[in-house]
Formats: sequence, structure tokens, C-alpha cells
Amino acid sequence: MNYANIKYCDIADGVGVRTSLFVSGCRNCCEDCFNRETWNFSYGNPFTEETERQIVDSLAPDYVSGLTVLGGEPFEPENQEGVLSLVRKVKEKYPDKTIWIYSGFTLEELRSGSRASGDTCNRILGLTDVLVDGRFEKEKYNISLLFRGSENQRLIDMKKTLQSGEITLWEEKP
Repeated sequence: MNYANIKYCDIADGVGVRTSLFVSGCRNCCEDCFNRETWNFSYGNPFTEETERQIVDSLAPDYVSGLTVLGGEPFEPENQEGVLSLVRKVKEKYPDKTIWIYSGFTLEELRSGSRASGDTCNRILGLTDVLVDGRFEKEKYNISLLFRGSENQRLIDMKKTLQSGEITLWEEKP
């Protein structure tokens, strides 16, 4: 897996101060994607054990709320093992930090019938706190939306969704 960028003090891609990993590789190719360079699986730098360690270590301060993984597409089959390794280590070391993942796939597509679905995908979803799902749709662009770009995209509370079996949208706590 390659990555395009790492932001160590990101406040735009989830609640609080976060470390955000932008993976490379995406076949969804949404029109007007804000990160087109990440469509190429070879773009950026190789995701190494040292990169993973640096990301995990960056989460140590109390003021860091968690990790966000976006891209590119974290659920492309080529990216899943690297993403799973990272989120597993983060949850083991920091069980109270949140993991947000942005995907162009809907949760329904991730669960079955897409190139992304399968056991590794399910394990990633089981470690995810919030899934921001759905392709960016230019005609549904809305700058006033919280943590997403188009009105079709959902912020899904994965813990509640997996517990209830029904899609439960994330609600910001006051």
C-alpha cells in the first residue's frame, strides 16, 4: 500500500484533533474529487512499518482524539491489509481513541457484492467508530455539511450499527 499524505493535526476529518492518513489508490473516480492524485495506487510513498509506528505514536497525546483514514479509497482490496494492520494496532494501544474511515463505497456495498466486501473489510468495519460512506456527488455538494462533501454521504455510527443490525447515523455529542 502507498499513501499520499499524513496530517498530524487535522481538525477537518472527524471530531477533535486527529491524525489523518490519506491512502493511495481509488477506482471510484468521483467527478470533482478533491484528491484526484490519490486515484493512482503508486502515488506517494510506501506504507512501511516505520510509517505505521509513527502514526500510532502520533496518537499518544491526550489532545489527539483519534485516527482518520481516507484517500484514495481505504477499502480498495490492495489497501485493506495495510489499513487493517494500522487500525488494529491503534485500537490495541488506544482503545478510547476513535477511528473514522471515509469510503466511496456505501456500507451496503462494503457488506456484500462489491470488490471491497469480504472478511478483511468486515474486520476493518468492526474496528471503525464512524464510517463516512458514499461517493462524492458533485450535484449534491453542500459546503455546510459536517465532515462530508455531498448530501448523499452518511456518517454512520459503526458500533451502534453492528450492535443493532440497523444503520444508525452518528450524532455529535454536545
